[in-house]
Amino acid sequence: MSTTEEPQKLYVSREPVFPKRVSGTFRNLKWIILIVTLGIYYVTPWIRWDRGPNLPDQAVLLDLANRRFFFFWIEIWPHEFYFVAGLLIMAGLGLFLFTSALGRVWCGYACPQTVWTDLFFTVERWIEGDRNARLRLWRSDWDVRKLRLRVTKYAAWLAIAVATGGAWVFYFADAPTLLVDLVTGQAALVAYVTIGILTATTFVFGGFMREQICIYACPWPRIQAAMMDEDTITVAYRDWRGEPRGKGKRRREKAESAIATSYAAGPRVDGLEPGDTSSSRTGTDELGDCIDCMACVNVCPVGIDIRDGQQLECITCALCIDACDEIMDKIGKPRGLIDYMALTDEANERAGNPKKPVWKHVFRLRTIIYTALWSAVGIGLVVALFVRSDIDMTVAPVRNPQFVTLSDGSIRNTYDVRIRNMTHQPTDFEITLASDQPFEVELEGQQGNIVNVPADSTHLQRVYVIAPPGSEAADSNLTDFRFWVEDLSTTTRTHQDTTFFGRDLE
Repeated sequence: MSTTEEPQKLYVSREPVFPKRVSGTFRNLKWIILIVTLGIYYVTPWIRWDRGPNLPDQAVLLDLANRRFFFFWIEIWPHEFYFVAGLLIMAGLGLFLFTSALGRVWCGYACPQTVWTDLFFTVERWIEGDRNARLRLWRSDWDVRKLRLRVTKYAAWLAIAVATGGAWVFYFADAPTLLVDLVTGQAALVAYVTIGILTATTFVFGGFMREQICIYACPWPRIQAAMMDEDTITVAYRDWRGEPRGKGKRRREKAESAIATSYAAGPRVDGLEPGDTSSSRTGTDELGDCIDCMACVNVCPVGIDIRDGQQLECITCALCIDACDEIMDKIGKPRGLIDYMALTDEANERAGNPKKPVWKHVFRLRTIIYTALWSAVGIGLVVALFVRSDIDMTVAPVRNPQFVTLSDGSIRNTYDVRIRNMTHQPTDFEITLASDQPFEVELEGQQGNIVNVPADSTHLQRVYVIAPPGSEAADSNLTDFRFWVEDLSTTTRTHQDTTFFGRDLE
């Protein structure tokens, strides 16, 4: 009789995760981080900062129209994009540093996906109840009550999503003005489109996809392995203490058997004192401290069992530690069955040796290198910020044509000189050049060599450089010289080198 084997399933439908409410040290830490990070995100666009007339008074503003970034007293111009690049490098090195020292601590506590998902979970518990109530609701048939709870929950999620998308656009325009324009329908179309996209992604990612984003969409779980080693502190289960598991009747039977054996054998058998019911792991039949209550699984936001070992899905949020510690307190066992620890700690504890101090895990060669690189980039940015000049210039030679021969035989080259006045007042600038050749300088539309540039703006000035007939510069191919721009009020100067094209009589 032949049997037909069922084909192997290549795709398994997602099982929804309903984390149980938990309290404890790490849950409280997550509450603090959630409140602080969301507070910063939602409130920052509304903070005011007086920069004087004709400048925005929003403390943090990405002014795309004028191509500038304002951060309190700091103003970043387009040509200073290296500051942004430096901050991104610091963010990357910081992520490497924290992952190397403490595992996926960013993912577990401060990642936007984690923070907003945690907020959505909280709203879901307020409306539908804790884990068991939500499970019953999920499995129940549709009725008026279920419809009412779902509509209420989705409405709350949508309100959070709209606030999230709205807060983002406030970083790119004056927040109070943009809010009025959004409400009255006068805002630009791009603002409504941006809010719509961010609202939809927040609603779907935080409300429905949740752990799927961390597992499948985010690349970091697959990269983190390169950042971690045997000294990295991460969430782990002490299986040598917890196994074999047992609960209820089986645990009581094992305890009674151990008591009977100890009294029958005398004052001490295999390390057990008479009447001792604790798990000393003296025999293969002895039960561990884990009572298989599933508390660690029930509170996990990604729905895994930390007792199965390190897993790609684990974001090290440490809620399983709080849940397990609470159970250990109830049954009179030491805390730490699930804990932050490193692989080297596991080997030491199995051998009966003490754990390494935390600082020895954190301060080691890899983390010291990351810290040094992170600090070097940060110090470099701070130094560059404080030594930068309030004026800047760029020179673009106009090479079509390369030169013009005037009626008297002189050779003229044309240059576009862009002057940036990064001060908060209109300023007169003098344009000169330095060379051993007898060049003449003319400014298009200006009398003399002085040009006025408004406060916090740029000015594009066309400049003509003329070499008299018979001069070396006029008759040679290339002549190097230097443009100078001087702030006449402060005598601050800046320069840029460029090249003059002659007739090249050879």
